[in-house]
Amino acid sequence: MDTILLVEDDHMLGRALTAALGQEGWRVVRHEDARSAQAVLVDHGFVAVLLDLGLARGSGLDVLATMRERHDATPVLIITARDQLSDRIRGLDAGADDYIVKPFQRDEMLARLRAVLRRTRGKVTPVLRWRDVEVDPGASTAYLNGKRIGLSANEFRILQVLFEARGRVLSRDQLQHCLCRGGTEVGSNVVAVYVHQLRRKLGDGVVVTEVGLGYRAGDEA
Repeated sequence: MDTILLVEDDHMLGRALTAALGQEGWRVVRHEDARSAQAVLVDHGFVAVLLDLGLARGSGLDVLATMRERHDATPVLIITARDQLSDRIRGLDAGADDYIVKPFQRDEMLARLRAVLRRTRGKVTPVLRWRDVEVDPGASTAYLNGKRIGLSANEFRILQVLFEARGRVLSRDQLQHCLCRGGTEVGSNVVAVYVHQLRRKLGDGVVVTEVGLGYRAGDEA
């Protein structure tokens, strides 16, 4: 079941949106402040984000900025009470895919969400391949021998970056930077942990260690 992240601090509206999305067949993960939303986006994959701008512990624009800085292309539909044109422009310029102003009708929100998903899923993103492993950046999925492999968002991100850099060695610091969001630090050994997990799931030859240098994707077959 596809999962949507709902970031909304209004309890009544949050419950109503969760129910409406559930009736349409989506699973909903809800958070009420900017920091918790940023944290859950680090290691979870969502098909879309419904994002309020007026949040505690930061703003919706902070959440959006950290996503786009990390090249997270998950579609974002901003839902907010700010109806000034300048606010809409700021949100769209920051990387939002669409904008809807409160109060809005349930059916309009659902229609806008479906439209955003159609547009983003229509983008053609090259599939990256090595031997029996395929990485589909557009769908954030990886396959081994044609079978989908369950990867966390960070595991997938490291795999994607290494596949995109085929022929080059990436240092631990470079890969660690790819996992940082909005200045959030990650542990010094976290890259090694994710590489270990990738090898366990995809085989030892997919990610190769260059001692003293870093990691690279496996050689061409």
